[in-house]
Amino acid sequence: MKQLAQYQDGRLELQEVPSPTPPPGGILVRVTHSVISPGTEKMKVEQARMSLLAKAKARPDQVKKVLDTAKTLGWRSAIEKVRNRLESPSPLGYSAAGVIEAVDELNTRFRIGDRVACGGAECAFHAEMIAVPDLLASPVPDGVENWQAAYTTLASISMQAVRQAEVRIGDRVLVMGQGLVGQLATSILAASGARVMAMDFVSSRLEVAAKMGAERVINPSQTKIEDAVREWTDGHGVDVILLCVGGKGSGPADTAISCLRDRGVIVIVGIYDPELSWKTAYMKDIQVRYSRSYGPGRYDPQYEWGGKDYPIGYVRWTENRNFESCLHIMKTGALNLNPVTTKRALFNDAISVYDELMKDGNGDIGVVLEYNSIADCGLRIADSNASTKAVGDLVGRGLKSEIRNPKSEILDVIGAGNFARTMLLPHVKGGIALGTIVNQTSLSARHVQEKFGFAKAETNAAKVFASEGNAVMIGTRHHLHASLVLQGLQAGKQVFVEKPLCLTRDELTAINEAIQNTEGSVMVGFNRRFAPATVELKKALARIPGPKTIAYHVFAGPLAPDHWYANLEESGGRVLGEACHFFDFFCHVLESEPVKISAQTVWPARGRHAFPDSVTAQIEFKDGSCAQLIYSAEGDHSFPKETFRVFASGFVAECENFLSLSLHQKRKETKKKFSSKGHAEEMQAWLSFLKAESAHPMPYPQIRQSMELTFAALDSIREARAIVLASF
Repeated sequence: MKQLAQYQDGRLELQEVPSPTPPPGGILVRVTHSVISPGTEKMKVEQARMSLLAKAKARPDQVKKVLDTAKTLGWRSAIEKVRNRLESPSPLGYSAAGVIEAVDELNTRFRIGDRVACGGAECAFHAEMIAVPDLLASPVPDGVENWQAAYTTLASISMQAVRQAEVRIGDRVLVMGQGLVGQLATSILAASGARVMAMDFVSSRLEVAAKMGAERVINPSQTKIEDAVREWTDGHGVDVILLCVGGKGSGPADTAISCLRDRGVIVIVGIYDPELSWKTAYMKDIQVRYSRSYGPGRYDPQYEWGGKDYPIGYVRWTENRNFESCLHIMKTGALNLNPVTTKRALFNDAISVYDELMKDGNGDIGVVLEYNSIADCGLRIADSNASTKAVGDLVGRGLKSEIRNPKSEILDVIGAGNFARTMLLPHVKGGIALGTIVNQTSLSARHVQEKFGFAKAETNAAKVFASEGNAVMIGTRHHLHASLVLQGLQAGKQVFVEKPLCLTRDELTAINEAIQNTEGSVMVGFNRRFAPATVELKKALARIPGPKTIAYHVFAGPLAPDHWYANLEESGGRVLGEACHFFDFFCHVLESEPVKISAQTVWPARGRHAFPDSVTAQIEFKDGSCAQLIYSAEGDHSFPKETFRVFASGFVAECENFLSLSLHQKRKETKKKFSSKGHAEEMQAWLSFLKAESAHPMPYPQIRQSMELTFAALDSIREARAIVLASF
């Protein structure tokens, strides 16, 4: 199938990519129409065409992330991450309509052949086929054509702004900015009984606004807006202003305040950073509100991708219910889309359409792309119960002590985000033939295929497990790890999975059992045990008898509420998702069995995060050694992310970010520098195993021990007591 791709140098391409697979509970849609939003999408293209310096000035937050990466992983890794970002194509589009081609078995709302409107910058792309979660799609009612339904997402942005404004019948509303969202807001306001004045500097847009229901239209370059508002409102000022503009600066905000009545409301709809004049805003006692996209549910992965709707008694208008409301007023004719549809073009001509949009003076408002009919794409829906079936079919008899080592000559990869593209795949490229890359989106799958030289690109992981002999690397989000590992073991695969191995003890039990009934194996991405600094440290410790003590400090930094790690169902939280690294490191370095752990949270697990964010843990080992972990979200970014000290008889070691190691012994200090955190060495060790050149670098009992210790830490936190571990 074809999809429109944008590169960070501004290039646009229509690319042949693999067809997507419906997400759990979602649908596969053959797109008939999609709508280009000239404001948002032109901005994306313009930003992509900026120089690197201009990009850095526009996104200082991203520059900070690069600097933090350089401190912890070195400049080489930081530059590679930036390079991966810059060369990776991005999808365009977020408002489309089409016909359902396939329905995941968990979905109960839709049927093959249904017409649907689809939204979301994460799925409703300009592409011939799209895979959409349940709550980002709505059925198209009779009387609404597909080209009209393709406007649904954009109309919902405008509708949510009107809801935020709490407009009542007869209110006088000024809509500043008559781009596509402003025009749709003008029409929805008029349909709701409000009186609308539309403002824009482009006369042709004002002509359209009058057709969309504006009572008055004003061009500030021709008429002073404050005078027009004073005359229209009998000197009071408007009740509400919708700021449907972009950019930054005080100009639009100052104008809005001067036009607003006392205790009026400003709703910021566009990507606009206002600089409010304090005195005038204060004296009028105005309210400033932001309207977030399509409505409640937006950016909540539990709602959008987990299918967990909000009860209507508590949240009347969610984004999906806004979709339905927009489709209804399209059906009644109250939202007439003909005036704003200034161009309809074939999807195959999309690049030339964008070229026209980017020209100075282009007057297009709404541009509809029309798609040719697509025949059967040969897709099949992944079996979402595969992990359950795998668990049910496995019978355990304890852990194997030996791992067979059948030679694997081809590697398939499931999930290649920026981490895998930066830290893993560069170290396997050229070392083994690359077979199939499976990514969630078609565009990213094709990009990784081209970048690293995979033979095929897919979006359905089931096709990987159907092949024989190939090894599998799993780099998906955490909640998918266990089910994919189980499918890999059931197929006899040699499996590498990024940490953690799994998220529950039941999953760990299932994997324990699966290991006994397979010719395959498992390796987990505990890279720190392979770091050159770790190897050097273990050499030094091997010469020192007696127990050792490790004190490990991790400044993880605060977790942003919108980071996927904050979604407990996806990540398992920071203890499972991150601290497991350090528990494995303790077991590996001390080479002794953990027997007791006591852990606690530093801040209560409530409020913004309902799970431990900052934790401390004290671990006792069988040989008398001990380890302490302080994993903190609190601190300062001038401090290194990871530091640890090891104390032993006549010996102290200090390490910072695995890039420097100081060994103190016999009143002398020896300093060593390194450039790797173990990712390259980890991959080389696994490839050596796959080629039957060496034994498995990570025996499964060690993996199990590290995961059991991690689960025990969570038990200790929940139960507020020390946990004694069973013998491994």
